[in-house]
Amino acid sequence: MAWVYLVVAGVFEWGWPVGLKLGITDQGYRVGWLMFAIVSMAASGTLLLMAQKVIPMGTAYAVWTGIGAVGTFFIGLAVFGEPATFARFFCVGLIIAGIVGLKMASAS
Repeated sequence: MAWVYLVVAGVFEWGWPVGLKLGITDQGYRVGWLMFAIVSMAASGTLLLMAQKVIPMGTAYAVWTGIGAVGTFFIGLAVFGEPATFARFFCVGLIIAGIVGLKMASAS
């Protein structure tokens, strides 16, 4: 169950950069998006805490941030029109390889 908590925590990691990006504009603050970011942070941190009861801290943190980084990368491409270059995809592929490697090397 700890790995499920960790994956869901990583998915909640996607919410806070999106909420922050959409929450502050040239016209001012958008409170709903900022609250979305705060709720995402709290949920992500809570689930990470639960996962770390079983999964070693270093593994959990690396996987958590990796899932967050990869998901945010794809949201950036799909929603915000960020550049889709070979180099960026290659580097994200390395992050994914690291996540998979940590899972495979995990004793739990």
